[in-house]
Amino acid sequence: MLQVSAGPGHSWSVDINTHGISVDEQPFEWDLIELGEGRYHLLYQGRSYAAELLEIDAAAKTVLLKLNGQRFELQAKDRFDLLLDKLGMSQAASTKINEVKAPMPGLIVAIRVEPGQAVQKGDPLLVLEAMKMENILKSPGDGVVGAVKVGMRDNVQKGQVLIQFA
Repeated sequence: MLQVSAGPGHSWSVDINTHGISVDEQPFEWDLIELGEGRYHLLYQGRSYAAELLEIDAAAKTVLLKLNGQRFELQAKDRFDLLLDKLGMSQAASTKINEVKAPMPGLIVAIRVEPGQAVQKGDPLLVLEAMKMENILKSPGDGVVGAVKVGMRDNVQKGQVLIQFA
């Protein structure tokens, strides 16, 4: 189950399962034809719509689309996001980040950022090899890299600061 909103006062409960899609516990019956390159033709309740998928941000759970020439940004929340909201912890993940630490001991095999570079949540920062596996360490939030505290082929310990943000 997802809670999808298009701004204050415009939200719907969406459930997708093997029986189809339901919106606010009512079956959502539509006809969708892909026209190519993110463009679609949609028939819903006897009306025709031109739909264009402009952008999907899986990390932020947002979709930007154009429906009959009008832009809409949809925000989705899954059951975990809703639970965090209910517990009053929804802003916990959006706090300012100061540093990224090594989650385990390993070897730095790639550095993908440099000081002064702006990064967004989910952007790759470093590749840490541990137990013969490569682990891509990603940015936990938006920020600007202040300092890279390790170099290529450095051995690091669990909890060691790898990246500091400005």
